[in-house]
Amino acid sequence: MYGFAGKILHVYLTDGRIEIEEPPEEFYRTYWGGSAMGTYYLLKHTPPGADPLGPENTLSFMLSATTGVPISGQSRCTATAKSPTSGLIGDSQAGGFWPAELKFAGFDGIVLHGRSPVPVHLWVHDGQAELRDASHLWGKITGEAEKAIKEELGDPKIEVLQIGPAGERLSRLACVMSMSNRAHGRTGMGAVMGSKNLKAIAVRGHGKVPVADPKTVAELARRAARTIPDFPDMQGLQDYGTASVLMYQNTTGGLPTRNYRSGEFEHAEAISGEMMKDTILKENDTCYACAVRCKRVVETEYRGTPVLPFYGGAEYETISTMGSYCGVGDLKAISLAHQICAQYGMDTISTGATIAWAMECFERGILTLEDTGGIALRFGDPDALLAMLGQIVERRGLGNLLAHGSAYAARQIGRGSGDFVVAVKNQELPAHMPQVKRSLAVVYAVNPFGADHQSSEHDPGYAPGASRISLERMASIGLTDPQEDRAMNREKVRLALYTQYNYSFMDTADLCQFVYGPSWQLLGPAEMAELMTAVTGWPMTIADIQRIGERRLNLLRAFNAREGAGRDRDTLPKRLFDEPLKGGVSDGLYIPRAELEAALNDYYELAGWDVATGMPTKAKLEELGLGWVM
Repeated sequence: MYGFAGKILHVYLTDGRIEIEEPPEEFYRTYWGGSAMGTYYLLKHTPPGADPLGPENTLSFMLSATTGVPISGQSRCTATAKSPTSGLIGDSQAGGFWPAELKFAGFDGIVLHGRSPVPVHLWVHDGQAELRDASHLWGKITGEAEKAIKEELGDPKIEVLQIGPAGERLSRLACVMSMSNRAHGRTGMGAVMGSKNLKAIAVRGHGKVPVADPKTVAELARRAARTIPDFPDMQGLQDYGTASVLMYQNTTGGLPTRNYRSGEFEHAEAISGEMMKDTILKENDTCYACAVRCKRVVETEYRGTPVLPFYGGAEYETISTMGSYCGVGDLKAISLAHQICAQYGMDTISTGATIAWAMECFERGILTLEDTGGIALRFGDPDALLAMLGQIVERRGLGNLLAHGSAYAARQIGRGSGDFVVAVKNQELPAHMPQVKRSLAVVYAVNPFGADHQSSEHDPGYAPGASRISLERMASIGLTDPQEDRAMNREKVRLALYTQYNYSFMDTADLCQFVYGPSWQLLGPAEMAELMTAVTGWPMTIADIQRIGERRLNLLRAFNAREGAGRDRDTLPKRLFDEPLKGGVSDGLYIPRAELEAALNDYYELAGWDVATGMPTKAKLEELGLGWVM
């Protein structure tokens, strides 16, 4: 085969066995990699009802055919396991250099079974793998552990994927880090890895990725690099990182503020990507072979504590959740909060949103100074933000409870605190507001692993005023009737589902959604199909891409159905239904319950699922070659 290494590494942590599987070509043609392949192994090896933090939960890290190919946007990996946050499917992507390095080492993925009796780390190099003692690494923050592993193995070019102390302490907000600044940040994958007593996976390889048509791959790579200036959003990513959208979000009333009560933040400019570039930005970083270079690297200090370039810099979601969510307008304090999360291995979205929820509980008298350990947990106070973050990462005081997220904490605290939780399937909402971008109301509700802003295209890409390129790309996947942002009709549901298929393919092919996509991105669906054909030699069309994305989405929903979850879990937080936004151009906006229920009916019908239960039907699974899942 071209593109793929043809080998999957299985590590049985309980007894230390290591086996190499060589799946047939048909397996790769069906599942491709990434999220779909990870969910396949999860369904095969993790029994229904398994404890997410028990040894029966299977954790995998999967690549795809394009991983390690010298073109922008391909060095990504998907982590998959049963989520300790929701008890349903857990799914998380991250980039950097670790994914490409694993492919160079000769593997398409790693499947982790069982639980080691002692802390260990996995060393993978040029087709070989071994488990090593990691007792001396347990408790170290990410930067310290990465340095120690590289020194012990004697190669500074080793790439390290690891958990920080948060994962070791089984925080449900824990993530898995590579380069100490790229995060598999959602659904609690760090806690799953910690439950297995696995500190890190170090990889080094000297192989190459063979492709079927090197000339076409090279031409696509050149085309992508030279056209960056022609795409304003891509140029914005290069200049200001993902925070390039912050001021746009604020002016359109879509910047979540003070625990999602408003869409406008009075200090937005002070925490914007433009302000970062003008004040604390040191340089741009990138992922393997990517010309976009959107990763921020900052250097500053806050009240005498240095913020180091080694830990990168805050992205838009972090700036929002640690900033506007909490009413904090100090970019240096937010940057320090980002660094602490990177050091301890914490998901910044859920952590910041959980602190914002706790601030509202304090504001309403549900939490007191006695509860918070003397912290006056008020909106707008950067020191209060950092003090509570310290409690969370160290699992002490109220932070010991908040380390599991706002939904979990509200169930323990009670007293009406659940009314202020802004989460779906126990996962806190990201910083794109469905009151303003209506298709996200559907996607946040139905997404198998909880609210996620990177699972579909957003409404402005399918509006009458969208760019010619965006509308042409939308038409290529069957969307030809652009809708106004505030619309919530059947066509908007089609936008949600059809672009969800497209993004679902990208999470299967492990492609970066800032480079590939159906709207504003550098390369569209046609180029994705062209790239897949050139790499694998298997003829691919846009319809094939959509079908693969549909298969992956059905796999995720089938796992949830196996765990007893369907339409009953597809809803939005009370705040979005019952509390209109206050202030700015989005003042008064909310999601009518009846409108969402009607949209859900349309969504299930279009997806070919049972409308009453929201679960994939036997006929749909068999149509997709997934009849075995039944």
